[in-house]
Amino acid sequence: MHGTYTAFAGQCRLASGTAGDVALAVKRATQPLDHPIIIFDDGTGRSIDFDLRGDDREVLARLAQLMPPAETAEAPSEPRGRGRPKLGVVAREVTLLPRHWEWLNARPGGASVALRKLVEEARRASGDKDRERQARDAAYRFMSAMAGDLPQFEEASRALFADDRRRFTGLIADWPADIRDHIVKLAYSDRA
Repeated sequence: MHGTYTAFAGQCRLASGTAGDVALAVKRATQPLDHPIIIFDDGTGRSIDFDLRGDDREVLARLAQLMPPAETAEAPSEPRGRGRPKLGVVAREVTLLPRHWEWLNARPGGASVALRKLVEEARRASGDKDRERQARDAAYRFMSAMAGDLPQFEEASRALFADDRRRFTGLIADWPADIRDHIVKLAYSDRA
């Protein structure tokens, strides 16, 4: 869900989608609203502010400057050194014990190749768990902001962190539908 945003006006979902879609929907919400509008980054569950001044073209241009697509994002301007900058390889310092360096240097390709392989293997091995943790954390951040004063919040939080989906959804069943549905979407949409 990275790259998607959701705006709420009080307990009601106003819009969901890309940054541009949500920003323009919020900008067009001209009728007097009883509640302030809060925009959330669905990937993190954190609230985010969009600068909605000017016409639609100006709003979208500012958003494009703040959130460039990943494939066009420029690499940080650091002095070029060793490594393979065209591949995105960045030289950084790693501190290890001498026995670790000995083991790494004895691997085919040397320490750098061995470290890259170890990192990729660890990422593959823990990828699902990492995504579940990130989804749970995003759901909790959103839940804290929007439902922190609702009944059974503490028990629901415990069930969320215990990964007890049945108990969790039961505890939040009476919460406002848009908030409840969004929490479940953030927490469990990546899992079947």
